[in-house]
Amino acid sequence: MGTFRQHSVLPGFNLALGFTLLYLSLIVLIPISAAFVRTAELTLPEFWDVVTTPRVLASYRLTFGASFAAALLNAIFGLLVAWVLVRYHFPGKKLIDSLVDLPFALPTAVAGIALTALYAGNGWLGQYLEPLGLKVAFTPAGVFVALTFIGLPFVVRTVQPVLEDLEPELEEAAATLGATRLQTFLRVIFPAIFPALITGFALAFARAIGEYGSVIFIAGNMPMISEITPLLIITKLEQYDYAGATALAVVMLVISFVLLLIINLLQWWSRSRSSSSV
Repeated sequence: MGTFRQHSVLPGFNLALGFTLLYLSLIVLIPISAAFVRTAELTLPEFWDVVTTPRVLASYRLTFGASFAAALLNAIFGLLVAWVLVRYHFPGKKLIDSLVDLPFALPTAVAGIALTALYAGNGWLGQYLEPLGLKVAFTPAGVFVALTFIGLPFVVRTVQPVLEDLEPELEEAAATLGATRLQTFLRVIFPAIFPALITGFALAFARAIGEYGSVIFIAGNMPMISEITPLLIITKLEQYDYAGATALAVVMLVISFVLLLIINLLQWWSRSRSSSSV
């Protein structure tokens, strides 16, 4: 008898790997390499002077600080939204589930204009917040609000499938053994959803770092106060300072890569710990 050979509707490994590497090269690696090549036009002192001016450093602090804070807030409330959508049935559930994806479908410029109109001094919410000393529009708080808005779906859509697949028997067994609701959540549910929660946090964080359209309208774009790094890159491009723009882009890329690498290592550690404890 001849040996059995398994056939697949997809091409073989070598051909599929070749297409994968070609696609990644065209879409990801070559554009990123071009940024590094263009930055190489600057000498090291020139590069350092471009990326460490006080205005640029202030934009780093705002961009990465607001992105991290927004992603952290979305991790908390995104988990809560996913929990409600999975565990409870109520009128309008389908509508709320659809609204979660609204930041995905809404153009970022439209989102920025809507948030500005909402939180401005004469807006629906701003007119009540400003008398209390809470100014949102045209401040760093506005940047935080915009980044929170665009990042929520990443956490919800990442955690939601994991909650749906979680066996209810595990919670029932924990309750049978005398565990409280808090103990059941911390020791049974949370370890199972933690890798997905970290993934959602990383996606929201990465999305927020590069956000531009929804931020520039509500931020006010005041140098040293509410100016984000992507706006500085656009400004340098408009001034035909391509080397300076790519220098800032390279710094953003390196910092983002390091932070995402740390998050992915934490996710890998969490998964390996969960699998070893089973």
